Amino acid sequence: MTRIGLLSDTHGLLDSRIYEHFKDVDELWHAGDIGSLEVLTQLRDFKPLRAVRGNADYGDVRYLLRDVEAFRVENVRVLMTHIGFQNGVLTWPVRNIINHEPVQLFVSGHSHILKVFYDNAHRMLCMNPGAAGKYGIHTVQTLLRFTIDGDQVNDLEVIELHRT
Repeated sequence: MTRIGLLSDTHGLLDSRIYEHFKDVDELWHAGDIGSLEVLTQLRDFKPLRAVRGNADYGDVRYLLRDVEAFRVENVRVLMTHIGFQNGVLTWPVRNIINHEPVQLFVSGHSHILKVFYDNAHRMLCMNPGAAGKYGIHTVQTLLRFTIDGDQVNDLEVIELHRT
């Protein structure tokens, strides 16, 4: 069993409460718009990190990360990118990748809106953790925590960090 902490859209702010909520995870995943090399370094120092760059990532962060990461955790094939949907439709590059190899879990950020749903057309679970930073349209910072056990995604928890 692998425990995952998922966040997105920190925009240069790493809320200290994240450390407590993710203290027992095995891996952190960040779905883009990290916002600064300092935040990227802090996350890497805290836990093993898988991350993609977002449309608001510049400089070293943009250089160090890729637009899309495809990987396997246990028996679950994961595809992570920052912008995965436009007006409710998968973006072209993501559709192209998914059509070449089945994906069981699709992770994206960008919208600042927490959303988890099953996409019947592509037969995959989709997760957007919302936004963990304070910059943007959202009023509550959100994170996701879950486990991958074999070929199953289980124990999904929504974590809300009310603004202080």
